[in-house]
Amino acid sequence: MSETRPFDLERYVDRTLNGPCFICELIADNPAYLHHIIFENDRAVAFLDKYPTLVGYTLVAPKEHREHFTGDFSRAEYLELQELIYRVAEAVRRAMSTERIYLLSLGSQQGNSHVHWHIAPLPPGVPVLQQQLEVLRKEDGVLDLSEQEMAAVAARIRQELQVIEREQQDSAHF
Repeated sequence: MSETRPFDLERYVDRTLNGPCFICELIADNPAYLHHIIFENDRAVAFLDKYPTLVGYTLVAPKEHREHFTGDFSRAEYLELQELIYRVAEAVRRAMSTERIYLLSLGSQQGNSHVHWHIAPLPPGVPVLQQQLEVLRKEDGVLDLSEQEMAAVAARIRQELQVIEREQQDSAHF
């Protein structure tokens, strides 16, 4: 794993509770909320977590501000978004060395209410007591990755996503 740096949890919580929706700000291209985009279309966006605890930690969200991951979507919209989440998670799995992919929907009405899914690639060799939710704890620090390293990770995942999309198109022709 990469080196970590301390994470200002108090500042993060304050911004989460009192600041604007970070996903809406990212979509609006607010420079204070820039992230490394992996995928974007008119309905959804996938991007690297700005404060990752794992290399390749990715978020997927609808572009429209919605807060309930079933109640705010029609069945067709939900399934379309889940298809994207599947493809992005598979791209993360292929691009990163993983033992398992964790998939979570986190946030609350108090903060980070814009529904989004976390795709967290657990690398091989993490001791069992440090896996699952423990490996996601920002309180223990976040990875100290440069912008160039983050851009390279995003490019690897994006490349795998393009391969997956070509594979799906090819298999649809049979």
